[in-house]
Amino acid sequence: MPNVIHFEICVYDLESAANFYSNVFGWEIKQAEDGSGYWPISARKEIGKSIPGGLNRRFDEVNSTINTIEVPSLDDYAKKITENGGKVLAPKISIPGEGYVQYCHDLEGNTFGIMELDESAQ
Repeated sequence: MPNVIHFEICVYDLESAANFYSNVFGWEIKQAEDGSGYWPISARKEIGKSIPGGLNRRFDEVNSTINTIEVPSLDDYAKKITENGGKVLAPKISIPGEGYVQYCHDLEGNTFGIMELDESAQ
């Protein structure tokens, strides 16, 4: 069964948000070195098992948090989403060494992501 495997908090000011969440929750948040503008979030190891996440620039005025769900086939699930009244918002995006992600809307316009992991990279 598909599960949530990643979350993104979408903000206007990435640096201020990184400081806020680091100070409040003790998360380690640093700008990615790949030039993408993404800020990965990692919880300290003593906190235990956690879902990985990141800060991203807000691209939707309504949604500020995006949960990403792992699926076995991005194409199959994109088709299921549209067949059931949802929308695929953008083409799939390659994340080198990880797989592919695609952003979608449900029936009420809530944004979520679907991700197909690259099994050869695991």
